[in-house]
Amino acid sequence: MKLSTKGRYGVKSMLDLALHGGEGPVPLKSIAERQDISENYLEQLFATLRKAGHLKSIRGAQGGYILAHDPKNITIGSILRSLEGSLAPVECVVEDDPIKCSKSDRCVTKIVWKKIRDKVNEAVDSVTLDDLIEEYKKSNTDDAYIYYI
Repeated sequence: MKLSTKGRYGVKSMLDLALHGGEGPVPLKSIAERQDISENYLEQLFATLRKAGHLKSIRGAQGGYILAHDPKNITIGSILRSLEGSLAPVECVVEDDPIKCSKSDRCVTKIVWKKIRDKVNEAVDSVTLDDLIEEYKKSNTDDAYIYYI
């Protein structure tokens, strides 16, 4: 399974928003600049994420985007599925609407595809934006130190 830029950029931009959200609504342009993502592309991603209920948009001069929920309640899996759809490795094991092939009833490899789907979902659903914020803070603590010689 390989994620598209939609999924990767969506997670990066949601993390950016979570990190800077305490400052009020975050302008799309700020996120686009920090993450080196086209503002137009990010606009499309945020429209999808807003429709999925992950974001709220605030209009006006001081407007921008805020998270619709606490970072503890937004899983990476929910972000990815909003942007990518099912994370199933093949169409015959998609959760809601599997495509049946002529050999579906006798397919031995389907067991493998289901296990991959379930483990991927389990992994991405076990990580929240809050977990990524904590990892970000841990990995960026060295920036706080100033060394003098």
